[in-house]
Amino acid sequence: MDLHVHTDTDGRIAQGWGGTEPNGVHVNVILARRGSPTAAAMITAFASPSPGFCPIGVPVGPDQLSYETVQPPVILLNKVPVGGFAETLFFGAATVGTAQGVLDAVAERLLEPDQETVVFVSLWVDPAAGDETAVRQAARAAVGAGVREAVCGRDRAEIQRMIDNRDSLTHPFYGGR
Repeated sequence: MDLHVHTDTDGRIAQGWGGTEPNGVHVNVILARRGSPTAAAMITAFASPSPGFCPIGVPVGPDQLSYETVQPPVILLNKVPVGGFAETLFFGAATVGTAQGVLDAVAERLLEPDQETVVFVSLWVDPAAGDETAVRQAARAAVGAGVREAVCGRDRAEIQRMIDNRDSLTHPFYGGR
């Protein structure tokens, strides 16, 4: 990863993975600056939920009456419809882990704890997940990795490796040759 921290983060996009199956978490992260077209588009998406998808502003606190907004504000969206225990994991463990991952980035001075930056996180929790603590830790790691990549960029050698190996790229959900 480049050591240079970019100050213009609007529209920066990255992904992160944390944990191990079935309690692993995958995220996509988009950073936006308040008042930018990126923020406007993401706020519109936040205000336009569709069945099975519920974007939330990430709160933390011991009970609903004590909720506090994470700074910078974080909007969290599930990547796939959730139900049953996976829904509990998303709205509980994954939400706390997301907040922790963003606050880790603040502690590392990658993000400012203000209202000028908005962090959008799209998060996948395996429907087979069953360990709340593992999911929280996985979300924290995934979000932290995603924010770090979005702010700092990728290591040039990693990018060149991907370019050099582009003909043999694969994905776990691709079964072709």
